[in-house]
Amino acid sequence: MPTPQMILIAGPYRSGTSDNPDLIEKNVQLMTEIALQVYQLGHLPVLGEWFALPLIQKAGSKQLGDAVFNAIFHPVAVQLIDFCSAVLRVGGPSQGADEMVNTGKAKGKIIYRTLSEIPRIS
Repeated sequence: MPTPQMILIAGPYRSGTSDNPDLIEKNVQLMTEIALQVYQLGHLPVLGEWFALPLIQKAGSKQLGDAVFNAIFHPVAVQLIDFCSAVLRVGGPSQGADEMVNTGKAKGKIIYRTLSEIPRIS
């Protein structure tokens, strides 16, 4: 019987958006919808954004890509991988999401490319 996993959902955040807030929100919504499906399979999904964005705001970031944003956004997700069993790569092109996959591989985590690869927990 499969064991429940904590799975990092890695997809584009800013990629392909030209930093348009509406397009960024669509990217987050896609990852959140997929997170719900992972949860319904019996696992605990996480997004780096859920951890990083409140910290970025509290640390005083003034705009996407400023020094405060860059010091927190990807480093938090990389650190989060230590607590996950797996990474699920979703969405379109994204250097950051690809970095999460590569980091997950380097840390010996399971890498999923589709929801259908993730076992259902009954």
